[in-house]
Amino acid sequence: MNENQRVQQVLSGNTSAFAYFVESYQDMAITIAYRICGNMQDAEDVVQESYVKAYRNLHTFRSESKFSTWLYRIVYNTAVTFSKTRIWTGMMETEIEYAVDLSDRGADAGLAERERREVVKDVLERMPKGDALLLTLYYLEDHTVKEIASITGLNEPNVKVKLFRARKMFKELLTECFSMEDAGYS
Repeated sequence: MNENQRVQQVLSGNTSAFAYFVESYQDMAITIAYRICGNMQDAEDVVQESYVKAYRNLHTFRSESKFSTWLYRIVYNTAVTFSKTRIWTGMMETEIEYAVDLSDRGADAGLAERERREVVKDVLERMPKGDALLLTLYYLEDHTVKEIASITGLNEPNVKVKLFRARKMFKELLTECFSMEDAGYS
């Protein structure tokens, strides 16, 4: 059964069919909300509110885009409204040079997958929230530039520019973190 059929089930009165959407998209919805809000409790509140909004407005869903794109747009807007922060110009709350908490192995090419995930998560948390969100949507969730534009409300060229800058910042932070670790700051 495809998602459009599931949407029709919910709209025709089978409210329990909405559980499919909650289960399928909960993790990414939490990730988006967390990247914007900055803490898990707020992110969970935002996601819960977003699901209520999605359920109430399911009749407005047009099958022109994927359901996930439509839902993530609701999560994004709810999180931005909830946090009332300027995610594209935000500064990191902690000093990067004193906040390094990475593995003891440095920049070895043989990092285990688990360690890589921790390093990526750590670097993303040091970045401005909007930049981290774009990288997460593009690289970790495999959304296209067009889908990201739809989720964030940015135009496609702006998404491309912001992704370019976010990649550059990610690389700089990663390099800085590893050089600091090698210097004994870990």
